[in-house]
Amino acid sequence: MTQPVTPTANSAVADPTLPQQGPVPVASAAPMPGLFVSLEGVDGVGKSTQAQRLQAYLQSRGMRVHLTREPGGTELGVIVRGLLLHGVTRDDGTPASDISPRTEALLYAADRAQHVAQVVRPALAAGDAVICDRYIDSSLAYQAGGRELTADDVLHLSEWATGGLWPARTYLLDMDYQESSRRLTGEADRLESAGAAFFERTRQAFLDLAQRFPERIKVIDASASVDEVWAAIKTDVDALLDAGAQNAGQSGSRAVESAPASAEGGA
Repeated sequence: MTQPVTPTANSAVADPTLPQQGPVPVASAAPMPGLFVSLEGVDGVGKSTQAQRLQAYLQSRGMRVHLTREPGGTELGVIVRGLLLHGVTRDDGTPASDISPRTEALLYAADRAQHVAQVVRPALAAGDAVICDRYIDSSLAYQAGGRELTADDVLHLSEWATGGLWPARTYLLDMDYQESSRRLTGEADRLESAGAAFFERTRQAFLDLAQRFPERIKVIDASASVDEVWAAIKTDVDALLDAGAQNAGQSGSRAVESAPASAEGGA
């Protein structure tokens, strides 16, 4: 198994909308043997396609794989996802007031708490792989970066909801607004309808997180072909798995437990 991947704060990034230090994962007292990977990025970058390819590849290497998503990875999450993406309607079918930023953050945290307790932790404890389409980084980017909430509030809420569980690797698929919009089809949901300015704030927030935690987050140019994007992911996954084979028998985990940190100080 690999040793825990520990994101390191990158002082070259000084975006005030994101925590200046943290989260800084520390080794878990009871490491889980499974592999936890997340895929992040704005809508339209191809996360679902790459998640399915990764699932098939890990299965071909003999791993049990759970492909899941946030929001909506549990029965409760499906209900929460509907509220978050499509809003609330009155009995007569007309739209109710929009969901407030604080309420939105709490709904995402509730979905995540149930998801980690019901799906992610049990799978990792069993030694399985978990591939998650969006995780805590999305909350930091969308709620703190795009919705202009305090990053520390979002971070601490997410840490509390998950018990401090972070992926060993996150693949950030990056793409500009024009290309992303061109790829999206069907009726836009609440987030997809937020406009170019919201998109750019959110995209930049993702990139700032990647600069701050380069050991965990790998940025991949999603404007490349599907095969080229997959090749970049596969190369990195192979390195993770090969390192795990070399370290077999050592104490370690391919998921990361962390202690909360704030903008004012580290863990």
